[in-house]
Amino acid sequence: MGFIGNVEKKIESAVNAAFARAFRGDVQPVEITARLLRELDSEAQLLSRDKRLVPNDFLVGLSVQDYARLFPYSRTLNDEIVAELREYAIQRSYVFNGPIAIHYEERRDLPTGRFVVTSDAVALVTSGEDPSATQVRRAALVLEVNGVRHPLNPPGLVIGRGTEADLRINDPGISRRHAQIIVTGTGDVQTIRIVDLGSTNGITVDGRKVREADVTDGTRIDIGSTRLLVHAPAAS
Repeated sequence: MGFIGNVEKKIESAVNAAFARAFRGDVQPVEITARLLRELDSEAQLLSRDKRLVPNDFLVGLSVQDYARLFPYSRTLNDEIVAELREYAIQRSYVFNGPIAIHYEERRDLPTGRFVVTSDAVALVTSGEDPSATQVRRAALVLEVNGVRHPLNPPGLVIGRGTEADLRINDPGISRRHAQIIVTGTGDVQTIRIVDLGSTNGITVDGRKVREADVTDGTRIDIGSTRLLVHAPAAS
């Protein structure tokens, strides 16, 4: 029996009779699991000779009827699916950027029994000091990573995967001390510059691979598999 077949047996044994009845004739849990496993295969990106980065954030679009039946059981279902995704990743030397998250949305354009999946590799981002909403609003510019804004105030911050970085991003394509954003000046008269700290994979600013570059409102920075956006707080 193949891996998908084993998954099906595990899920069937993990859910109770009421859970199984809720899905009879509609989208089945094993179908979602199999689709997410295929998503790992199709979206895997080579990191090194024996490791590949795969998505860890999934959005499952369901018809109105399937959503109504599935969503009440989503926590139980996700526990089972996440366990299978992790086991599958170990077998295939896949690497996740951060925690696995599976979300569901109701799609009125989908017929009953059909579903769609989108995915992304979303890195876990932590900061040595969590900025308050007031600090973010008062900053001339902020650095946004995976929807979280970090004020760019003097003297700046170090970005990396290691614990010594000010802004830690759990992305295997990012070095322990990857880059530094240097902020000088005050108020509206500020100069902001990003400098590569000798990282393995370098930095890309507005589509160009650089060792260092000036940073302004609207700058896009790509480090590893993570995109960072610079903008004024009011622009978010």
